[in-house]
Amino acid sequence: MAPRTGRYILAFPAVSRRLGAALIGAALWAGPVVAGDHPPMRVVSVNLCTDQMAMLLAAPGQLLSVSHIALDPLASAMAKTARAYHINHGQAEEIFRLAPDLVLAGTYTNANTIALLRRLGITVVQFAPEQSFDDLRANLTEMGKLLGREPEADALLARFERDLAALRARGDADRTPTALLHYADNFTAGDRSLAHEILTHAGFANIAVEMGLGETGAIALEQLVMLAPEVVISGRAYPGASRAEEVLHHPAMRALTRGSQTASLTSAEWVCGTPHVLGAVARLVALRESMP
Repeated sequence: MAPRTGRYILAFPAVSRRLGAALIGAALWAGPVVAGDHPPMRVVSVNLCTDQMAMLLAAPGQLLSVSHIALDPLASAMAKTARAYHINHGQAEEIFRLAPDLVLAGTYTNANTIALLRRLGITVVQFAPEQSFDDLRANLTEMGKLLGREPEADALLARFERDLAALRARGDADRTPTALLHYADNFTAGDRSLAHEILTHAGFANIAVEMGLGETGAIALEQLVMLAPEVVISGRAYPGASRAEEVLHHPAMRALTRGSQTASLTSAEWVCGTPHVLGAVARLVALRESMP
């Protein structure tokens, strides 16, 4: 995954009397909601990345609800599409009222919410964050199986491979410029991240790898200036930004970027392992092609 700008924690509310009564009823009924080999027909997603995978693959009417984060154009590559669905805030009570036969979540979704839904007899499947294009392929394949949409998943991945191959051909060059991803609080991404895959497939060398960075981590501003990457790719500040974002406009960064190529990109195409990452790859390929 991209650095912390794309991570969300869903708050777990206090259990209401209505939900408490439902728990008692669930304790008397141990049968799972999903039975047999039939695909689920009432699917709810509470995670930004499962939101998008499900929107890409679900049959009409199969997906009932996606998380409120899916509406945020700075975080979601499918914000307009998400408007067609009921929006949830990851709260167990509201999810239970939708009577889902499958809930899609991330491994970092609130553990109490997940446990409570399972105690209510609702099937919950959690997906780990994608750290590579191989993870992207595996998660889309798994989503296709869960939804009974394997042919659609296969077709989506086939298009992804064709488009990726075309972009990689454009990205091949004698020279590989150095680049660094720079997010709020001086966070960057190493070679075990989705962002690294995007960079390298676009024909750039991720300078954070020289620092020995694996996944994500902070880099001292002084070290960043000394590394002097040829390209600095900064996260875009959110409205009402926190102080952690002030570093994006630090005088040292302004001095560095005067001698470097720069790009300001939202997290939307970087944060989740879907074919939308190709939009980020394409923009970086165009940037590399414009360099002397």
